[in-house]
Parts: sequence; C-alpha cells; structure tokens
Amino acid sequence: MPPPTVLLVEDDPVILRLLEVNFELEGFSVLLAHDGAEGIEVARAASPDLIISDIMMPKVSGIELVQTLKADDGTSAIPIILLSAKAQSSDVKAGIDAGADDYVTKPFEPLDLVDRVNGLLKR
Repeated sequence: MPPPTVLLVEDDPVILRLLEVNFELEGFSVLLAHDGAEGIEVARAASPDLIISDIMMPKVSGIELVQTLKADDGTSAIPIILLSAKAQSSDVKAGIDAGADDYVTKPFEPLDLVDRVNGLLKR
C-alpha cells in the first residue's frame, strides 16, 4: 500500500521545508505548493489524501482555497487543515465555517500536527 500523500501549501519557505522534512520522516509522500492558487492546481491534479494550508498567502488565501476545493466535487472529500498565526477564536471559527476539517495555530509542534493528520486520515 502506498504511503499517504499530503499537500503542503505555505508561502514561507522555512515553514514549508520544516513541514516537508517532518512528514517525509513520518513516511508520507509530500507535494508542495507556494501559494493558494498553486495549491488548488496541485490538489486538482494530484488528489492528495490530505491538505495542510496556511491562511495568509499571496494570490489566494487559505480560506479561499478551502472554499474552492470543498465546492468542487473532485476535491470536496479531501480533508484540509488550516495552519495559521491567526489564533483568535473568531479566526478559528472562520476557518472551520469555510469548510476546514481542523485548524492549527502557529507556533505548532510538528509531531502534534502529524498526529492530527493521522487522526483525520483514519476517519
């Protein structure tokens, strides 16, 4: 059975690399996108098992990414975790209301994020 594929959508190259290394070490296949528009394209082309997306990005925000992918029959079933420095309860509510399956605030513990991904994939 192939390893699960996670799409990481993040405009900060340091955070993107940190996530990439952690998920590869945990046995995931990793796809990368550097902004929300690229994230939508990759999600539609590759159908990853799960997406982790930043919210504040150029071109297309993480909220717009969630809304676009959840409205598309081809990608609506893919679980999406939003990862953001926006930590107020209203920000979390906005992310979940947009259709995100989970919301993680920065700074985050990479192994806790891996655990959340594994939990969503088991659903």
